[in-house]
Amino acid sequence: MTTDLAIETRGLVKVFGGHRAVDGIDLAVPAGTVYGVLGPNGAGKTTAVKMLATLLRPDGGEARVFGKDVVRDADAVRGRVSLTGQYASVDEDLTGTENLVLLARLLGHGKAAARARAGRMLEAFGLTGAAGKQVKQYSGGMRRRVDIAASILNTPDLLFLDEPTTGLDPRSRNQVWDIVRAVVAQGTTVLLTTQYLDEADQLASRIAVIDHGKVIAEGTKGELKASVGAGSVHLRLRDPEHRPEAERLLTRALDAVVQLDPDPVALTAAVTARGEQGAAEGAARALGELARAGITVDTFSLGQPTLDEVFLALTDKPLDVTKEGATA
Repeated sequence: MTTDLAIETRGLVKVFGGHRAVDGIDLAVPAGTVYGVLGPNGAGKTTAVKMLATLLRPDGGEARVFGKDVVRDADAVRGRVSLTGQYASVDEDLTGTENLVLLARLLGHGKAAARARAGRMLEAFGLTGAAGKQVKQYSGGMRRRVDIAASILNTPDLLFLDEPTTGLDPRSRNQVWDIVRAVVAQGTTVLLTTQYLDEADQLASRIAVIDHGKVIAEGTKGELKASVGAGSVHLRLRDPEHRPEAERLLTRALDAVVQLDPDPVALTAAVTARGEQGAAEGAARALGELARAGITVDTFSLGQPTLDEVFLALTDKPLDVTKEGATA
């Protein structure tokens, strides 16, 4: 295996009863990046993270973290990683300061050093004003921030973030994203599991899409999006009576299924040509067909596929973030 990777797995397997929660996953995570693992509940994301963090023993395959085997060299792996799970691990009856001081002391810092370290982390995470309050009085976003702060009291080489923004409001999610970027800027590698398409889009340099315990696609955001087509054409017509004819012409010109939007003058069609130039040419042909038919287009846009469209194309189902799974 390659030692300059933060994570490398081959054929990683975990079985619960008769269910293969992780079914032969191969990963190669470059150091110093955010690597996204995208998939619905029950896809195997959390189970894979627990194996990589040495919390679960694999039933097959192999995995290394910075060249160290997660089974044979588990202690060495634990010394270089930190994990923030889906739920806050801090004590809600303690204050923010007390939580961080306690954890710093457990990590080997002296009393004065622990208090100084806790104070710096609370300031960096915008929690100084709430430092003396019990964590149970914190908002969801504040709890996640203090939880991540606890995970990096000693800066890890590799930080596992398992769905860190689940249930947070948009402002709190943006604050967590800023923290992730800051952590990576300091040299830490982040493996981020998420159900949120925009989160993977915002943070990850490479993404693995997982479904039913398998990696079904892997690459940069651009590579994944290009793999399912160049994008979508969105049109708004001037006259709603022209929409049936516009649908027919677009279907023929783009060789694609055309979706009739709720807006009675709007249509959306996928562009299957590969590459931005091919997509633009296909869209131009479609607009020409409409113009020759006397159909006036008021607005037009050509957009890249979303990660949601990528997931739909790969699995023939939308990314469902509403279900609760026993094994994520």
